[in-house]
Amino acid sequence: MAALLITLLGAVAGAILVPQELARRDAQPIPTHSPMHRKPPRAGAAGAARTLPFARGVCWEAAGEIDSTDLDPLLRIRANWISQTPFGWQRGPDTPEIRGSYEGAAPQTRPPRDARRYHGFWGERDEGVLATTRWAHARGIRVLLKPHIWTRGGWSGSIAMKNEEDWARWFAGYREFILHYADLAERSGAEALAVGTELGGTTAREREWRAIVAEVRRHYHGTLVYCANWAEDLHHTQFWDALDWIGVQAYYPLCDQRAPTTQALVRGWSGPLADLETIAKIWGKPVVLTEVGYHSLDTAAIRPWEWDLPGSLSMETQARCYEALFQAVSDHPVVHGVFIWKWHPDYSRAGGPGDTEYSPQRKPAEAVLARGYAAIERQGI
Repeated sequence: MAALLITLLGAVAGAILVPQELARRDAQPIPTHSPMHRKPPRAGAAGAARTLPFARGVCWEAAGEIDSTDLDPLLRIRANWISQTPFGWQRGPDTPEIRGSYEGAAPQTRPPRDARRYHGFWGERDEGVLATTRWAHARGIRVLLKPHIWTRGGWSGSIAMKNEEDWARWFAGYREFILHYADLAERSGAEALAVGTELGGTTAREREWRAIVAEVRRHYHGTLVYCANWAEDLHHTQFWDALDWIGVQAYYPLCDQRAPTTQALVRGWSGPLADLETIAKIWGKPVVLTEVGYHSLDTAAIRPWEWDLPGSLSMETQARCYEALFQAVSDHPVVHGVFIWKWHPDYSRAGGPGDTEYSPQRKPAEAVLARGYAAIERQGI
C-alpha cells in the first residue's frame, strides 16, 4: 500500500493543451443526501471474493461520429473497462410508457454527423453500441452495458407510478426495454449488464424486480449489476442477492471545504467505505463504483452530484479528489472497481485547462488517473 501511495502522490503532469469542452447531453441533477436505511443482516452473509481483476473503468460518452482509434487514449491511462449508456425516454416521472433508443432508428454503417435526435446519438443506438464494444474488445477492454431511463420533469430516481395499473404498464415497458439490451449484451459479448440505473422510486417493488432479473438471466449470461444512487436506494434495494455486483453511483460528499487537502478528502471516504463494507457483508457481494467523478472546481468535493455546481476553477482540487479516491479504494477488500465519470471520445476537444466539467481529460487529474490505474494493474488487484 505504501508504494501505491507514493506513486499516487507524485508530481502532477505539466503542460496541457488548449481547452474546448466537448458538447454533452444536459443532465438532470442528482438529489441531495437523504437518510439511509438498512435491514438487519441476513444469516450466513459474507464478503465476496474477487472473481475479476479490479475494474479500471471510465464512463464512455456516446457521440455522433467516432472512429475506433478514439479508444486508444484509454490504453494510455491503463483502463480495462468502459461503460456504455443507451437511453430510454419517458414523458414524465409518472407516465408508464418507455421508448428506447433502438425504436425507429434506421440501420447505418457509419454514424451521422447530426445524430442527436429523439432516438439519441449514434453511440446510444444498437449499431453504435455494437461497434464500440467490438473496438473495445480489440484493445482488451471489457464492456459494461448500462441502460438508463431519461425523463422530463425529474430524474430517473423520481420515477413512480400513481396506481397499480400504471405500475403494471411501466414494468411491462421496462421489461421490453431491458430485455432488448440483455439480448444486445449477449450478442455483443459485453462482460456485464446493468439491469437498472438509479431507479430508486421503483426498487421497493421487489417482486417485480426479481422477476425482471430472473428473465434477464435467461437472455444474458454475463455479470449482472444494479446501479444504485448512493443516497436514495442503495440500502432500500432488497434484491442484491439476485445480482453479481452491488453497483453504486458514488457521488459522496467528502468535505464541506473549498480546495481541501488530499488528507481531508481521504478522511471523507472513511464513512462511505465503512457503509459499503457493511452492505457488501450483508449481501455477500462485491461493490463496484459504477460512477464517480468530480468537477474541476474548488467546491468539487462538497456536492459532487450537482451538475451545475458553483465554484471557482481549480484543477488542483479535481486532481486531489482523484488521489484520495485511489488511496481509499484501490486495495479495499469489498470495492472491486471504479468507473470514472466521464470520458469523451474526441480527446483533442475534451476537457483542457479552462474546463470546469467532470472530464479529467487533458487536465492534471488525468495524470493522477493514469498513475492510479497503472499502480492497481502492477499490484495485480
